Amino acid sequence: MFQKFTLSIIGCFIVLSMQSVYSQTKQLKRPKSTVGLTNVDNFVRESFDIYDKVYKYDGYAQAGTPLDDDDIDTLEEALEDLDVLSASAPDILSDIDGASVLKQGKATLQINKAKKALKYSIKTAKELLLGQRKGEEQEQEQEEETNTNSENNTTKQPQNQNTKSTTTSIKPESTTTSTKPESTNASDNLEIYSKFDFVPGDELIYFDDFSQDFIGDFPSKWNTNGSGEVVKLSKANGKWFEFKSGYGIYFMPLIDNKLPEEYTIEFDLFTEGLSNNTSSTAKLNIIFDDNQGFSYGNNYAKAAIPFGQYSAFGIDVDNNNGSNQRINVTVTADLRNKVLNNPHISIAVNKKRFRLWVNQTKYIDIPQLIYNTNIAFLKFELRGTAEGEEHIFISNLKIAEGGIDLRRQLMAEGKVSTNGILFDSGLATIKPQSFGIIRQISQVLNQDQNIKLNIIGHTDTDGSNDSNLKLSKARAEAVKNALVNVYKISENRLSTQGKGETEPVADNNTANGKAKNRRVEFVKI
Repeated sequence: MFQKFTLSIIGCFIVLSMQSVYSQTKQLKRPKSTVGLTNVDNFVRESFDIYDKVYKYDGYAQAGTPLDDDDIDTLEEALEDLDVLSASAPDILSDIDGASVLKQGKATLQINKAKKALKYSIKTAKELLLGQRKGEEQEQEQEEETNTNSENNTTKQPQNQNTKSTTTSIKPESTTTSTKPESTNASDNLEIYSKFDFVPGDELIYFDDFSQDFIGDFPSKWNTNGSGEVVKLSKANGKWFEFKSGYGIYFMPLIDNKLPEEYTIEFDLFTEGLSNNTSSTAKLNIIFDDNQGFSYGNNYAKAAIPFGQYSAFGIDVDNNNGSNQRINVTVTADLRNKVLNNPHISIAVNKKRFRLWVNQTKYIDIPQLIYNTNIAFLKFELRGTAEGEEHIFISNLKIAEGGIDLRRQLMAEGKVSTNGILFDSGLATIKPQSFGIIRQISQVLNQDQNIKLNIIGHTDTDGSNDSNLKLSKARAEAVKNALVNVYKISENRLSTQGKGETEPVADNNTANGKAKNRRVEFVKI
């Protein structure tokens, strides 16, 4: 999961000396034996792998030793994986159902210990990255441990991240309950996204969240030579499009025109039923082709998201011009945990250049993958999944033309409007993929210290007028908080305003129109 760390004998002696001199938390001991339940053992092992690394850096901080750039990069990567593990922590206990009483008892003890390690690691990693972990500090978490023990008195919980999707059932719309995430402080966790450099296009071409489609139908804004349907999931909000696996089956969003030379694509993935038995050939091909037919054209470029779980299979990338395959490679990437935890896929095409991110990590950046301007149609192809057992869903497909640099527009015109800053539904929690835009705004403010901005939030018409007005204000405040807390912009240079649904720029009766109306404006004061 992480790069290997090495310490010289002298370095080890120094770290041990630090821990004896300074009041660092007493180190938790890794369980010496396994439980014999694969998912439980993996959860415990991965939790302590991260814990050991964070604990080492905590020792540096307690001794006043500054972290170098490599240390900071490692901590950022660790914090991202901690979020994934922590999200699975409440679900892990169901994996012990059916085991012997002794094995259940041992598993419960080890899971509790791993949870305690996770809590320490998340808190400490954040403080280290923010420079707040200095001097003597006690990290006794008796109250949290008590809460953890009380949580584990429940009789049934969902499973961990490695099999979480296997219990995600597809339900009819009338029987599915969808709960919104709890609202949190908008600045929480934002520091780990500050380097995310994806910037979505500013002119919306296509958007589909399947809100206008009926459950069980093939979506109205797509075409295929196979089969698929719109569903609701018990563990994910909104509607999702399930691709059916096969050979030579393609799924194509119905876009009016060819894609331009510069554009971005974003969508959310959800998986069900993936396990160590999932084939190494299971993957989602994202194809950029020179035609809209149900086959590969003479000119195409392709990237494949792997779903296999028993090993890290990497991302396949290739292209072809009909007579000469120029690129055919597999880029090293371990996406096993990510594809189990509802990842967000971001793609940027800038003429010939092709970049691909999974969540906040950029895996592909090839300068000449899209070498032919005729490669201007988008297709999806699902291969290798087991029928009836393994399911792949997508939602919130957004395609936008990349155009005016927001920084230049803000400097030249004194204002800019963008629907690329996204929030959780009904909340003011900024989605990570929005930080490329926020970073651009911060660069303008840092370049000219005299600029002051008014940040204005807008919503679509879903919900009441009053709730949308409050929501738009809260979202503007969230963007302000990100600029202040993540990019260190002075708070007195920023003001906020919410206008709710009162100033639409498109039709709120369509998914495209609603996406355009959900926007944030920056206006020079």
